[in-house]
Amino acid sequence: MERLNKVLASAGVGSRRHCDELIAAGRVAVDDLVITELGHKVSPEQRITLDGKPIKRQRLVYWLVNKPRGYLSTNHDPAGRPRVIDLLLHVPERVYTVGRLDEDSEGLMLMTNDGELAQRLMHPRFGIEKTYVVQVAGTPTTEQLKQLTTGIWLSEGRVKARRVKKIGKRGESTLLEIVLAEGKNREIRRMLAKQGHKVMRLKRVAIGPIHLSRLKAGKSRRLSLPELQTLRRIAFKPRTQSKESK
Repeated sequence: MERLNKVLASAGVGSRRHCDELIAAGRVAVDDLVITELGHKVSPEQRITLDGKPIKRQRLVYWLVNKPRGYLSTNHDPAGRPRVIDLLLHVPERVYTVGRLDEDSEGLMLMTNDGELAQRLMHPRFGIEKTYVVQVAGTPTTEQLKQLTTGIWLSEGRVKARRVKKIGKRGESTLLEIVLAEGKNREIRRMLAKQGHKVMRLKRVAIGPIHLSRLKAGKSRRLSLPELQTLRRIAFKPRTQSKESK
């Protein structure tokens, strides 16, 4: 379900504020019922009209991109640097990145115009896991790896990984697999820097059940229907109330 003003704006009717004005004026109907409530939400199958004329809703699309290092996650950059969106110029729909990877990081990014799914994948309260392969200078101790999962204090508070394990060595550096269920700005780099380990390379290899696999850097592909169904199933899974919140 998405807010009616957002659906209208995505269809090119105007800004969300202008769409709110149209709704308040009684000019918008959903399934032939005039809607004046500004917070009203609609589902993809519902029919929307403006002044009696049907609104052509934007088709929802879902793309997986292997972001190379040096590309920005933002859709807007006044400096004209390369952006992930530039890798999807063949996609006619207006899509956005689901979350971000910093300029020096690489790997899996999802691109979509499905705002509701994107919100659930990004927001920490839904606990969608993101998996990274990280090359760090030196060799973190067992105690340091444990500390990454119990918590490290950064400027915004204590942050922690869900799981961490060593997966190999590369010369004097170590390869780690780190799984997060949240994504604060440069979180992995800052956590490891606090322990005295510089991140040499950081690559996201999975978001939930969606894996980068063999997709080459700079390339993209559509999510398959089974992938999308699995992703939606975990994103919209009912959350059980914890004992602390009861």
